[in-house]
Amino acid sequence: MSAPLFLVESLPTADQLTLGGPEGHHAATVQRLRVGEELLLADGRGGTASAVVTAVGRGSLDLEVTSRGYVDAAVPRLVVVQGIAKGDRGELAVQAMTEVGVDEIVPWAASRSVAQWRGDRGARAREKWVATAREAAKQARRSWLPVVAGAPDESTATVARRIAGAAATFVLHEEARERLTTVELPAAGEIVLVVGPEGGIAPAELTAFTEAGARPVRLGPSVLRTSTAGVAALSVLATRLGHW
Repeated sequence: MSAPLFLVESLPTADQLTLGGPEGHHAATVQRLRVGEELLLADGRGGTASAVVTAVGRGSLDLEVTSRGYVDAAVPRLVVVQGIAKGDRGELAVQAMTEVGVDEIVPWAASRSVAQWRGDRGARAREKWVATAREAAKQARRSWLPVVAGAPDESTATVARRIAGAAATFVLHEEARERLTTVELPAAGEIVLVVGPEGGIAPAELTAFTEAGARPVRLGPSVLRTSTAGVAALSVLATRLGHW
């Protein structure tokens, strides 16, 4: 089994350090790591450090760094514009998409989104997505932590501007004729996937996105939930781009 990963603000420059705070508590108290066991530290920006436990404290670990490394960011960059969903479906989508390799998630205030992120509620909802992405990245042993954009969400007009600057954008739509499995993909830049909320993407939104340069595509004959469409599409892209 691979060594567990813990996220730190910055990687240690010295060979000895103490891992404290929430990550130290999780390592020492929850995972119960012991002297001699190995773990991986990551800064969420590609930097990594392998370390071995030399002592266990109350909610902390003393570590000795054994090696350092760096993982290049994936190319092209994969961005998912995720329509805000009700309940925990958005968080389920964030978790699964992080595990399969999304680089950025953009919460989108679609016209058919049942849930609305406004004021403090919106800030709290976005922070849940951030926390979910962080924990999923640790579980997946990812050196790069996905970015969750939005303040806290993005409008259709803002998404359209993002699309205009992307190398390619694909809108998942059940009535599309082209398939994501066969469309031409760019070798670099940013690929944006647009996933609608439970009620789907409104015609005016689809028009705005296609006018900005997006192409409607479908995955297959089935209509997927908003919580699974993004991860299915990312799986297709990861395979076709050779990330997997």
